[in-house]
Amino acid sequence: MHIKIVCVGRMKDSPERDMVNDYIQRAAKTGRGLGIRSVEEIEVEAGGGKTKESERILARVGNARLVRLDERGKALKSMEFSKKIANWRDTGDDVAFLIGGADGHDKSLTPKAPDAISFGVQTWPHKLVRVMIAEQIYRALSIEAGSPYHRE
Repeated sequence: MHIKIVCVGRMKDSPERDMVNDYIQRAAKTGRGLGIRSVEEIEVEAGGGKTKESERILARVGNARLVRLDERGKALKSMEFSKKIANWRDTGDDVAFLIGGADGHDKSLTPKAPDAISFGVQTWPHKLVRVMIAEQIYRALSIEAGSPYHRE
């Protein structure tokens, strides 16, 4: 299984960039023993409107299951999220978590990416959403690995 975080826009060097990189490295290391071949972040160019940004996202995801990060999506507990990733792995699905641009995802993306996850009803800065999904991927894999990282 390959896990991708596909984001519109480029994140410059910052504390958030360091956190995303750290969690992706941790997730990749933890995931190796679980059948996760890679965990990566892919940045696509911003601009040109939601339709163009969605086209750029779709050009980078391959045949992965697409999961939109959207405030209108389903809020999952970490254990539920972990089980979803394990189920996708067990069915042979790669997964791509999609973070839209400043105006969100184009509605044309919804039929191709019907699954949507929310980090709550608030609107979050894109930098923090990247950190949060990277951390939740690491947390989910650590749960599957039986690590003490997650405490419930």
